[in-house]
Amino acid sequence: MLNRRILRVKAFQNLYAYEQCKGSNLNLAKDYIRESFLPDLNSMEVQDKAALSREAEEAIAIFEQNVEKNQKLIAVDASEKVKKIALAAVKQVQEANEKDRLFLLKNMVVSAERIPQLYLLAIELLQAFAKHVGKEVAKKQKLAGDNVVVGNELNLVNNQVLKRLRESTEYQAALTKNGVHLEDLELEIKEWFREYIKPAEAYQQYLSLPQPQLNQDFEVVDELLKKIIFKNEVILTFFAEKDLNWTENKSVVRSLAAKVLKNAALGEEKPWEPLPEIAMNWEEDKEFFENIFNFTIENDVNSRVLIAEKTKNWDIERLAFTDKVIISMALAEMIHFPSIPVKVTINEYIDISKTYSTPKSKQFVNGLLDVLAKELTEKGQIRKSGRGLLDNK
Repeated sequence: MLNRRILRVKAFQNLYAYEQCKGSNLNLAKDYIRESFLPDLNSMEVQDKAALSREAEEAIAIFEQNVEKNQKLIAVDASEKVKKIALAAVKQVQEANEKDRLFLLKNMVVSAERIPQLYLLAIELLQAFAKHVGKEVAKKQKLAGDNVVVGNELNLVNNQVLKRLRESTEYQAALTKNGVHLEDLELEIKEWFREYIKPAEAYQQYLSLPQPQLNQDFEVVDELLKKIIFKNEVILTFFAEKDLNWTENKSVVRSLAAKVLKNAALGEEKPWEPLPEIAMNWEEDKEFFENIFNFTIENDVNSRVLIAEKTKNWDIERLAFTDKVIISMALAEMIHFPSIPVKVTINEYIDISKTYSTPKSKQFVNGLLDVLAKELTEKGQIRKSGRGLLDNK
């Protein structure tokens, strides 16, 4: 399943994208202000370029003071034109930010919900390669009759792991539910098999086995999955065309597909483990997913103030951009999710920092969150409730 760690990572990726969008929107708004004070080339009157430039900078200063406020401009001693342009720029950037927030929020959820389709597609590629081998052998037998020597060519066709999946009603139901099919890829399957699968060392070694055991059947499909399907640029392009978030989803999809193969390799004598779902309770986790995204954005100003207070020897703008997003997410989670222990939250975001931030981020994130958690708990802003969670234990 997609556990909450994966959901946190996906929320982080989209919050990171949102911060980049905010930066672009801010720059566009400043450009709008500057353009509003350019000399009018169609005017016959003499224009004071220096005065216009000063007004532009004045409007930008007013804009920067008010861009994060959802109210009218604070009292300023400026001309009506300067105030009007500054207010229009504030409105422009706020509307653009909200549009980007809604888009990324929707995209984040859709991307997560598409993951089952993607990992099933990866497994179906293996099934398609096996089916292709079966067709090629059948053609040989039809042409040569009893004179053809098949040898071990049918090893992939008879692969016990793939066979067990094909015969699973649960697996077939999942394919139907997620709209997974490769009928329109027959030519590509034929080409990919010829170019990438057949020459692969792992596959050639597999063909040398007269009667593969279950563990050998698993090893070959696991190798083909990880070393070819998830490494070959041509095949990866196929996935990227199906998923705009493929770069972010790739590692999760690979992990889930490998887990399905491993489960199917347990053998008939062992119980079949259900196919991975997005989550055990997707509606509940989806709410967590959306809330951590929204709460982080809503608390952005307060989070930056908290970070700045505890990093007085640092210019907050010089901190790793990723660290600021990670710490802001952690603060939002500690404050707004009373059932999640503080220690769990801190550990989760330390792990995210290991992968997505700088080498020194682990210690920085850990130290800062530990200090902020204690302070906010003492102030009553972090309150944990539920079994085993009183006093944040």
